[in-house]
Amino acid sequence: MKRFGRMMTYSLCALATVAIVAMPPTGASADQASPALAKYDKRIEQAVTKALAYLAKKQHKEGYWPSGMGKNTAVTSLSVMAFLGAGHTPGCGPYGQVINKGIDFILKSQKPNGMLTGHSSHGPWYSHSITTLMLSEVSGMVDAERQKRLDKVLSKALKLIITAQQIKKHPSFQGGWRYQATSRDSDISCTGWALMSLRSARGNGAAVPKKAIDDAVKFVLKCRSKSKKPRPKGGVGFGYKPGGGPGLARTATAVLCLELCGKHHSAESLAGGDWILAHPARSYGASFFYYGLYYSAQAMFQLGGRHWEQFAPHMYEMMLKYQRKDGSWPQGSSNESRAGYGYSTAMAVLALSVSYRQLPIYQR
Repeated sequence: MKRFGRMMTYSLCALATVAIVAMPPTGASADQASPALAKYDKRIEQAVTKALAYLAKKQHKEGYWPSGMGKNTAVTSLSVMAFLGAGHTPGCGPYGQVINKGIDFILKSQKPNGMLTGHSSHGPWYSHSITTLMLSEVSGMVDAERQKRLDKVLSKALKLIITAQQIKKHPSFQGGWRYQATSRDSDISCTGWALMSLRSARGNGAAVPKKAIDDAVKFVLKCRSKSKKPRPKGGVGFGYKPGGGPGLARTATAVLCLELCGKHHSAESLAGGDWILAHPARSYGASFFYYGLYYSAQAMFQLGGRHWEQFAPHMYEMMLKYQRKDGSWPQGSSNESRAGYGYSTAMAVLALSVSYRQLPIYQR
């Protein structure tokens, strides 16, 4: 892997401050022109401000965010990304050191084989891919000394992802990823995070083979539910594995991957967006609520147009309603409950701040 470097660097606090001030709180000028969305600007800004203050208070002195899964790299990386997504940068402003401490914790967490691991009941791959994505997004924003360390860690992490993809699998699973670096099957959830980390890194100048991204997209398309029409009324969702039934988080993951990886506004992507509109998260407490919320917000924002305009008000009202007085969001249910308040709050911020357009990978 060659050294990373963005064409635009955010290492100078003065430039970063100007960029943040110049950006409308929710990207209203480009993405929230309708009064139905613009009316949420102030409420979202207030909610995100409270949430970031909460996250800053809950960071452990070692740099990680506590969860029921211990010193988890995924929860920490999502928390760092929440600050980045809201326009804050490493070493700058009120949260500069909070972000730096989180990055430093991650840079010390890599295993000899390249794995950026954190405890998970489903194996280390979620933590590894999410953390790799965060490091790729923050590359070029940090100071020179951190950048040198980050380059080494990120290079090894990406190499592990590419190597894991190349393991010989059944044709229906080839191109994707699963819970372990040695897994011989694949699912759309693990694949989504790994694919985004590769896409981010390639966009940031890393020598990520285009074939790796193309093969992953092919696997994503294998997970699409069967339909006689390319875009029937009510849309077409995506399953966890090829042949599986559709679900909200699964479909949103697929749409986001297609939108970010060269299939923008394809028939499959638009039909997936239609399916999401027909099957939104109705209320807090559903299985994988925050996971589905995060991916749905990102996917629908990428689709834009009527998909975003119909989806956003429901999402905004629901999330603003559930925010607690201390700025956090309630813990998720089922498998998400152990991730803790840092996870739920970070995911909520990433969903609410999607139209800030600060994280490079999610910029349209």
